Parts: sequence; C-alpha cells; structure tokens
Amino acid sequence: MKKLLLLSVIFLAACSDSNTSDLEEFIAQTTAKPKGRIAPLPEFKPYSAFIYSASAMRSPFESPVAFEELNNRMDDTVDAPDQARARQALERYNLSELSLVGTLSKDIDGKLKALIKTQGGNVHMVEQDQFMGKNHGRIVKISDNRIDIIEVVPNGSGGWISRPQTLGLNQSAGDEE
Repeated sequence: MKKLLLLSVIFLAACSDSNTSDLEEFIAQTTAKPKGRIAPLPEFKPYSAFIYSASAMRSPFESPVAFEELNNRMDDTVDAPDQARARQALERYNLSELSLVGTLSKDIDGKLKALIKTQGGNVHMVEQDQFMGKNHGRIVKISDNRIDIIEVVPNGSGGWISRPQTLGLNQSAGDEE
C-alpha cells in the first residue's frame, strides 16, 4: 500500500509543471487593455397594425366578371346585399376554398343537406337558403351531386348583379358540368 501511495505522489509531481508564465503573460496583456463600452441597444419603432380595408372587394385570385357579361346584365341589377346581416360560418371563405363532399337527407320531408369541406379540413352541413362564400352567395338548390349558388357582386358602376355559381361533387366552385 505504501508503494502505491509513493508511486502516486511521484506521478503527480512529474505532471505538475510550474511554468505558467505564458498564462500569466496573457492575463497581464488582457487586463492592460483599455476597458471597452458596450453600445446601447438600437431603438425600435413601435409596431403599427395594418388595417386591410379591401376585404369586401373581389379577390384578385378570382376571375373577374367579363365586361361583355356586365353590359349584357345591366338590366339584371339586383338589390344590394344586406351588410347588417350576421355572417354565417362559410362566408369567411372564397368559394374556391370550399368543396362539396356529400349530401344527405335529414329532415322528415326529405330535404337534402350538403356537406361542405373547407381547405382546413372542417366539414359543415348546409341547407337551401344559407349563405356561403365572400360574395354573399346564397344556396338556391341542392341536388345529389351539386349545389347551385347565386352570388351578389358589384357591377362596377355602383349597382349589384347576381352571378350563378355551381359547387359540384369532386369539383371546385364555378366549374361547369
């Protein structure tokens, strides 16, 4: 046991090197340098929220009503949509973001209901005379494989016109069958 203790002391003495002059020199150089000053943080301007005021206008991603169609429909003007009416859940979406995934009859009188799926994956049940789409679209007819919708859109000269749309099973809005 004494031999082991003696051997350990010899190894520790051999490993210790008292030559730390390079470390002491580095510390001396570092402390001799002038003390710096940390620059203050940049001042940020407060965030001002942007209010999007064109939400009631036609989406730039939907095809506009053709000019010739507008001229032909000048006699077909309709009353302005009721802006004070409470919006329904599917009126937050463009018709192109909605798809018909099925129909079912739930009432005793056999009235068809439609199942509409949003791009987010939510499924809503709708019936005739409910509203959907951002352009005041009202469901006028539900058949086994399609929904007929009448949208009320501005005609470009201060009035409103009705525009028929179709939402078919496995089709996007506006496609013809």
